[in-house]
Amino acid sequence: MPVTSVLASTVVVPLDAGIAIATRAVQNREYTLIRVRNSSGLEGVGFCYGGSRAGHLATIAVRDLLRSHVIGKETQDVEAIWYAMFRDSVLQGRRGCVLRAMSAIDIALWDLMGEEVGLPIYSLLGAQGRETVPAYASGGYYLEGKTLEHLAEEMRGYLDRGFKAVKIKVGRLSAEEDAVRIKACRRAIGPDVPLFLDANNAWRDSSEAIEAIRRFEEYEPSWVEEPVMPDDLEASAIVAAAVRTPVATGEIEATRWGFQELIHRQAASILQPDAAVCGGITEWRKIASLAAAHGLPVAPHWFADLHVHLVAATPNATWVELFPDTKILNFMRLLKSSLEVRDGELVLPKGLGLGIELDEEVVERYSVDGWQ
Repeated sequence: MPVTSVLASTVVVPLDAGIAIATRAVQNREYTLIRVRNSSGLEGVGFCYGGSRAGHLATIAVRDLLRSHVIGKETQDVEAIWYAMFRDSVLQGRRGCVLRAMSAIDIALWDLMGEEVGLPIYSLLGAQGRETVPAYASGGYYLEGKTLEHLAEEMRGYLDRGFKAVKIKVGRLSAEEDAVRIKACRRAIGPDVPLFLDANNAWRDSSEAIEAIRRFEEYEPSWVEEPVMPDDLEASAIVAAAVRTPVATGEIEATRWGFQELIHRQAASILQPDAAVCGGITEWRKIASLAAAHGLPVAPHWFADLHVHLVAATPNATWVELFPDTKILNFMRLLKSSLEVRDGELVLPKGLGLGIELDEEVVERYSVDGWQ
C-alpha cells in the first residue's frame, strides 16, 4: 500500500537530574519522531536521538529533504526509498543529523510493514524459536554527589533484578580515580559478571587511552567502548592492538561503508551499530552481515525497543543495551508500553511492527514544533 503522509516532530524531554559522561553534561534529550501513514490508514512510528541541543535539525531534514522520496511509494520498497534518500542527500551529509533522519524514516517504514502484514519486525526478519534475548544493564553515570557506595549499590541492584552483565561510564575522571570506581563495581558484582566500560571518546590520543585501559585491566573489563574520537580509526586500531581488553565502537558510525573502513583498520573487535544512527533497519542488516563475514559480533547501541528485534533475528548479535529506568535514557516516557524483563533477558514483544505505541499526551507536552 502506498505511503500517503510522513510527519515529523521534535520533542525535548528533560532528565530528572543532570548526568555526565566523559566529555559533556546532559540536562535533557531531544528526539525526532516520525509517523508514516499508508492509504489504508495504518501508521508506522520511527525515531532518532538528536542530542541535547539542536535536535530539530534531524526533523528539518525529514521535512525539507527526505520525505518527498517516501510519499507515494509502496511501504515494502525500503531499499529503493533508502537509496533515493541517500543519493539526494549527498551534499547534506553522510553522517550526523541527515543520516539519523533517514534512519528514523526507515524504522517507521519497517514498523508500518509489520502492521500491514500482521507480524512483529523480528518475525519479518526471520527470527525463529526464541522468546527472549540477552540484555545488559547500562548505567554507572557520573552524578553530583554519587559516591563509590552508591555506584556499587547501583550495580548490585542490577544483579538483584536478574541482569547478567552491567556497564558503567569512564573517562571523565583521571585514570587513577576511574580505576577506583571500576574496582568498587567489580567487588560489588563479583569476578564472573561481565563489566563493560564506556569512555565516550574520552582520551585525546592512543597513548592516553592505552595508559588508562591498562590501569583498568586488573579488574577484567569485558570491553571498553569508544576510547578515542570515532573519526580517528587509526588511533582506535592502535589501542585495540595494544590492550588485552576488547575495544567496542560504532555507535556514531553510519552506513556499511563507514563500518567497512572500521573493520578494514581493525579498529575494534566488537561493533555497535545503532539502527537509529547508521541508516535504519535496512542498513543495520547490511552492517551486521558485513561484521559476520569478518567474524565480528555486533552489540547495538541503546534504544532497546528497536534493537530487541534486530538482535533476535541476527546470529552474530550478542546483547541488547537496556537502561532499566528513565533517569538516563528517557525515550521510554514517550511510549505507552514497556519491554518485559525476565531473568535478565528481554522478552520479545508480541505487538505488530516494533510493538510500541506513542503516548500522544506526553508527546504533545514535550513537542516543540508539533507534527508537520
